Amino acid sequence: MNAEQQRLEAARIKAAPWRKWGPYLSERQWGTVREDYSESGDAWNSFPHDHARSRAYRWGEDGLAGISDDQQRLCFALALWNGQDPIIKERLFGLTNSEGNHGEDVKEYYFYLDSTPTHSYMKYLYKYPQAAYPYDNIVAINRQRSRTELEYELLDTGVFDDDRYFDVFVEYAKASPEDILVEITVCNRGPAPATLHLLPTLWFRNLWMGGSALRPGLRQAATGPTGGVIAARDPALGERFLYVDGQAELLFTENETNSARLVGVPNPTAFVKDGINDYVVHGRKSAVNAAHTGTKAAALYALHVGAGASQTVRLRLSDAAPTASTTVFGDFATVLRTRRREADEFYAEVIPKKLSPDEATVMRQALAGMLWSKQFYHYDVDRWLTEHGADPFNPSRHAPPN
Repeated sequence: MNAEQQRLEAARIKAAPWRKWGPYLSERQWGTVREDYSESGDAWNSFPHDHARSRAYRWGEDGLAGISDDQQRLCFALALWNGQDPIIKERLFGLTNSEGNHGEDVKEYYFYLDSTPTHSYMKYLYKYPQAAYPYDNIVAINRQRSRTELEYELLDTGVFDDDRYFDVFVEYAKASPEDILVEITVCNRGPAPATLHLLPTLWFRNLWMGGSALRPGLRQAATGPTGGVIAARDPALGERFLYVDGQAELLFTENETNSARLVGVPNPTAFVKDGINDYVVHGRKSAVNAAHTGTKAAALYALHVGAGASQTVRLRLSDAAPTASTTVFGDFATVLRTRRREADEFYAEVIPKKLSPDEATVMRQALAGMLWSKQFYHYDVDRWLTEHGADPFNPSRHAPPN
């Protein structure tokens, strides 16, 4: 058996949990039946995209090019800001069922490039405009169009004119089932230098709402010549460490709903889910925790990328605690190169030899799309009914507004 086949067998017989970490994060959780707290069942209009950055999800999380453990306790994904957008880009934007002239529709360009079945190696591409993302324009034009007209796409808005965009490549490689390397490469496809604020983000799904679970925590564990360390401790998952290479500012907040913004009710916590957004976009220093603790944290890189140039950032999410002799990134290139080669070896046996190189690439990327599209979704119906005062045997008893 080749290396990936050996990992599959080890996972099958439960000798090693190679599938424990994977791309189980939805790219957008907002506005779906997953998080429907509406009285009428109209999830799209009760929970708009504008609320997504401020509201803590209950049953699942979302993020760009993200991963999590198979119970989605601890999540990792990208956030981006081009200096022009009104919000940082943390999730895919799309039209709701009533906004799109052809119904629900994501208006983004992202590509699942590669993945092995155990997710020992994965690759993803997101294309991010350097101009402000045209949220309002996309909604307005599509609302004007009839069902017999073409959809108004992101490319139609002109934000990709003159190739003024970033290609953001993300690669994951597992050194072991609990040791995940992350390499992010930002390519400026435009004709002039441009700045991208890159925010690899680590956070806990909020399982502690209503005091139903012990609260986990993140903290800054160390700062050294190679970068910082974010320690994550969860009663069920144990302890994990996100090693951040290079010069990045570590920002901490809480994965708690900003009820003051959404419904005008004072927040029960000093720091809320969109605190990092407010710090980066609006410069609000008080929006993040100066004590460097919380349940959501990001490493902020300000990358100034020349025309046609690229820059690379490395991180590592591991169960190994930092020590004085820790050399976290010493074997990074070797592990990444090995996992790429092993992925090639695996697919050389999976893809029929009769296919042309182009056909083989199409098949491999199609398989990657299916593997990347795995999603964790936890929905406890009894718990939902109890918390919302709903009784399926007593229709007159309605759930209170969330």
